[in-house]
Amino acid sequence: MSTETKKEVRESWKTPVVMGTLASVVLVFFGILGKPETVSFELTGVREAIQLPNIDVASNFLGTAAGVLLLAIAGFVAWRVSKNVRSSIWFSLAFGGIALVALLGWLAGGAVVPVAFILGSALVLAVPIMLGAMAGVMSERVGVVNIAIEGQLLTGAFMAAVVSTLTGNQILGIVSAMITAAAFSAVLAVFAVRYLAQQIIVGVVLNVLAIGITNFLYQQWVTEDESATNSPGTLPIIHIPFLGDIPVIGPVLFQNRITVWLAIAIVIILWFVLFKTKLGLRARAVGENPLAADTVGINVGRTRFWWVTLGGLLAGLGGAVLTIGSSGSFGREMSGGLGFIALAVVILGRWHPGYATAAALLFGFSIILRVWANQVSPGIPTNFITMVPYIVTIIAVVGFVGRSRPPAADGIPYVKG
Repeated sequence: MSTETKKEVRESWKTPVVMGTLASVVLVFFGILGKPETVSFELTGVREAIQLPNIDVASNFLGTAAGVLLLAIAGFVAWRVSKNVRSSIWFSLAFGGIALVALLGWLAGGAVVPVAFILGSALVLAVPIMLGAMAGVMSERVGVVNIAIEGQLLTGAFMAAVVSTLTGNQILGIVSAMITAAAFSAVLAVFAVRYLAQQIIVGVVLNVLAIGITNFLYQQWVTEDESATNSPGTLPIIHIPFLGDIPVIGPVLFQNRITVWLAIAIVIILWFVLFKTKLGLRARAVGENPLAADTVGINVGRTRFWWVTLGGLLAGLGGAVLTIGSSGSFGREMSGGLGFIALAVVILGRWHPGYATAAALLFGFSIILRVWANQVSPGIPTNFITMVPYIVTIIAVVGFVGRSRPPAADGIPYVKG
């Protein structure tokens, strides 16, 4: 067996080892040593037209059942690895979902888990990550590493809040956010394509630049009169008749802001373009083998420039979601590392729009978890709860990515011969 083959096999065991470890933790601490109190999963709220009964189960029983099921998944993945069969990312996502349900049951022992509220909040919180990840997918599929997603989200959030307030038009705020973030992304594209600069360094510099500019303008201008510059409000929540009344699914998908539906539509469109059209085939060819793409007449530089720049539009929309799609105002450095989580989501999602979206939802869930857990389990240290999304990021990327391979030319400048 060659050294390369040995390394590949050894690395492929990461996922079942991490799964087995986490499954054992769930079984022991959430199950065997868990709380005996009953946890109630509330499927419908009091305002829902259709009512479903709550699901009541002992917290430690739920933890035990989840732990056994997680061990079974870990064992199955280990068996596939022993046969040198690549496991689907859906095993990892299913594992994460079951583990989070067990965590909910452990946290809410003796309390109620509002399922629709948590899922709906997770979706809303996942949208900026999702859109940032789509920007990352677009960039890296053509061979440009986009570390600047954080700065694009922050710039979009600032522009959406300020322009919406100054003009009184939230649509203009969204458009300005997308254009500004695209301009930031175009800078990355120019340096990466025209000047063959080190893409990671350029991305880091752009992030620092975005933080510096927004902090300066916020401190020196916005805070002087926030009612005139930073009061954009939020987009209205739209309720679709009948569909919005479906238990669990209705409040999550059909009682939401238009930005949520836009994000879902963007994911579907991007998947279709990437994998079902000639345009997407050309983009993937540039990211895998730019020399071969150039040989058949594809303009590598132009393709990279436009895909990276248009990806910035999506990140800008994600930034707008942070302000007029959620909080209703801009705050200093309010992106709070979401851009880097989006980059992790790209890797965890194996540079695929659908998988990346599923991973983004997992992180959205972890973010709402830290807020909700502070209410039902006040004894847990706040700092620990704040770390949850980043702990999930580390575990997911290190333990569950497995043998995923980025586009072959990702991060490699192309010099036309």
